[in-house]
Amino acid sequence: MKVDVIILAGGLGTRLASVVSDVPKPMAPVAGKPFLDHILNGLPLKSIHRIILAVGHKYEKIEEYYGHEYKGVPLVYSIEKEPLGTGGGIALAMNHIEMDSAIILNGDTYFDINLEEMWQVHQEAEGRCTLALKQMEHPDRYGTVLLEGNQLVRFQEKQVGLPTGLINGGVYWVDKSFSELMPQKEKFSFEEEVLQVQVSQGELSGYIASGLFIDIGIPADYERAQTIFTSY
Repeated sequence: MKVDVIILAGGLGTRLASVVSDVPKPMAPVAGKPFLDHILNGLPLKSIHRIILAVGHKYEKIEEYYGHEYKGVPLVYSIEKEPLGTGGGIALAMNHIEMDSAIILNGDTYFDINLEEMWQVHQEAEGRCTLALKQMEHPDRYGTVLLEGNQLVRFQEKQVGLPTGLINGGVYWVDKSFSELMPQKEKFSFEEEVLQVQVSQGELSGYIASGLFIDIGIPADYERAQTIFTSY
């Protein structure tokens, strides 16, 4: 089975400005290469029909570096002329999907997951969107989710002092038809205006993955990534 992949690579990287200011956040150098390289190399490229890069801020630097193919897989650029929010960026990129389903990834997060296992959960749950989840100790930076079986039933706000919790790892397996459930407007938040709404409709399922998870969104984790990917 072939699947399309959308990578959200349009972030401004404001929290990383002190260490990376001249390139888009996914191009931040990690262990001698752009962080986006690590994400691309972690994908099962033989199973991917095409990769859609949802870009905006300084996207020319990404296009100049990668061109329109990565190790034989076509690269397509979905260009935001102005920031559209996570939802608007995803909706725009989904116009480029040619397969029945797509995997959506964040360009500032590496999450090592078994996509075959995630696909099985997505099929069995019969919803239109499956989230990859990570069990994390002290998840103060993140909201957490509640899961019943494979069904995602609730998102919970950030809680200081929570010893452990399941967090949304920012990887989604979506049916092409999932775009029908999105707001009919240009700018919106995927998390607040799509996921928060659809969880009550039973459209969301969850797959718990135990692989490496690292989000380079803040300087401390960006520095930690340098060490991890030197030997990973």
